[in-house]
Amino acid sequence: MSDNRLRQQIMKLTEEGKLKRYDTGIYYIPKKSIFRSGSQLSFDKVIEAKYLRSSDGRCGYYSGLMFANLMGLTTQVPMTYDVVTNKATRDVRETTLSKSRIIVRKPRTPVTEENYKALQFLDLLKDIDALAEIPAKEAQGRLIKYMKDSGLDFSDLEKYIALYPDRIYKNLYETRLLHGVLPQ
Repeated sequence: MSDNRLRQQIMKLTEEGKLKRYDTGIYYIPKKSIFRSGSQLSFDKVIEAKYLRSSDGRCGYYSGLMFANLMGLTTQVPMTYDVVTNKATRDVRETTLSKSRIIVRKPRTPVTEENYKALQFLDLLKDIDALAEIPAKEAQGRLIKYMKDSGLDFSDLEKYIALYPDRIYKNLYETRLLHGVLPQ
């Protein structure tokens, strides 16, 4: 099927209501609902399909203020989604999706199912002093809890620390995570 024919078919299915347009180049099959317009596609599912997952599995993760908010280190609700993904073609690119700003970043090393939590955690630690708005002791507790809940060990982080700026060592020391989870 030619590209032109495919576009015509998509337009026809959209006009018939069998497909819905979410955003430029993103279409979905609406599910039946009590509303006349049908169900809406979740923004998080679109982000996950477009940037965080590929046919090979995990290829990206949330970063920056978005991840800090998910961890409870800040109460700020980000207006911009920060995403690190293997699908990035440049170091940093700003785009919009459904009227939301998304900053797409290239990872320091290819993201996989095995390393995404370590890279995500190190990205957070790199900027922890700018992102966290809770007391240091409470932030430390949340970081340690996240490591335990995620099954992250210092040896998982150690493999990638050299890819980050030197201030990561200072932040690891200040959060008492430099040599693993240290006693209080």
